[in-house]
Amino acid sequence: MLKSEEQKPKKRSYQMDMCSGPILKKILIYSLPLMASGILQLLFNAADIIVVGRFAGDNSLAAVGSTSALINLLVNLFIGLSVGANVLAARYYGARKSAALSRTIHTAMLLSILSGLFLTVVGALGSRMILEAMQSPEEVLDLAALYLRIYFLGMPAMMIYNFGAAILRAAGDTRRPLYYLAAAGVLNVALNLVFVIVLKMDVAGVAAATAISQCLSAGLILRCMMGENGSMRLRIRLLAIHREELVRIMQIGIPAGFSGILFSLSNVVIQSAINGFGNIVVAGNSAACNIENFVYVSMNTFYQSCISFTSQNAGAGRYERVNRILLISVGCAVTAGLVLGNLAYLFGPVLLGLYTTSDLVIQKGLTRLSIISTTYAICGVMDTMVGALRGLGYSVLPMIVSLVGACGLRLLWIATIFQIPQFHTPQVIYYSYPLTWTITALAHVICYLVIWKKIRKRLAAEEARRRREAA
Repeated sequence: MLKSEEQKPKKRSYQMDMCSGPILKKILIYSLPLMASGILQLLFNAADIIVVGRFAGDNSLAAVGSTSALINLLVNLFIGLSVGANVLAARYYGARKSAALSRTIHTAMLLSILSGLFLTVVGALGSRMILEAMQSPEEVLDLAALYLRIYFLGMPAMMIYNFGAAILRAAGDTRRPLYYLAAAGVLNVALNLVFVIVLKMDVAGVAAATAISQCLSAGLILRCMMGENGSMRLRIRLLAIHREELVRIMQIGIPAGFSGILFSLSNVVIQSAINGFGNIVVAGNSAACNIENFVYVSMNTFYQSCISFTSQNAGAGRYERVNRILLISVGCAVTAGLVLGNLAYLFGPVLLGLYTTSDLVIQKGLTRLSIISTTYAICGVMDTMVGALRGLGYSVLPMIVSLVGACGLRLLWIATIFQIPQFHTPQVIYYSYPLTWTITALAHVICYLVIWKKIRKRLAAEEARRRREAA
């Protein structure tokens, strides 16, 4: 009995009560491991690109880098479903609804397995066709298709990790997903070096290394969840699709996923336009994209913390904390974007030099960094506003705003301004990002103010009803 009592606090120590105490301190405690996790996850792809660029050449670099938009396009719907699982689990955790929380966990984890298997089939069968539609340069097409076919074999493991991490984050646990990614990241880098430098496997080697390392992180997170106590514990025999929980996950997750798909679609169109400038520009753009991604995930952690904190507090009925959570999350995201985005540009030549030894590729990469990286803080505002809306249970509205404000305007920009001969340059493509971020962020602010007014009216009506019943 004594041993059991001693073990319970250790289990709880990974979790966090987001409904009381200082908000800034808890958001930072929650977000810093999450930020490190995001950076480690990016290192999977960055390690691929660095090793390939340094030891296999610019064509291989362009082949691997040019697949990022397509990978995001195919996986974003299902990553969106993990957002739905996070929101629902956090709400039930905050409301102390143990049975509903358990059903949510088992529904989400089975959904992750099915999603991963579906993506493996689609990625293996459709990658080359989509790459051809994206006008991938002929000299990198075969290498890019080979990379994707092997990469997508690891999709079930990637989905299991992402859904499992989303469930743990709902209870405030961002540390153990970090530990598991660290282990997988070390394995990924080691296998990259062996497969590419020693075995000369080129892009096939880096794809295999990524898939294998994802299996490690998935295995570790499954082991963790199966060792949990109470309603947070994963039991394989209880894996099932519970209709009510599935519907609620879908209500949040599908719009979130479609928002990601819409952004990815616009990025695929932009990647197709970039591909038209040749493999040197494609290689420079790919390397710069990977550097910017480190800035993005640092800001995006505050979007994720805003979702979890808002969801838990809404579940617990602590709406008085929601606005402060949003303001603090936006402030943190903007600070991260301003500092890291401008540092990325300042040290751009050194950072780009990690990906390639070509001065021309570095120059093309710096062009992108000067426009996008230095303005990334605007994207942080946009994303964090979306996090607050989704945490409150509103997911369709941010999707519509993103469709019109960001994706639609980017496609319009490419179809009109970019087609003017004097504006047919990579720089003009890059300017579409800060422009659409600004417009979409402002639209999300307006939506939040309207929704918050509705929530205040509902809370006031509920309070008035309780007083009448008490009287």
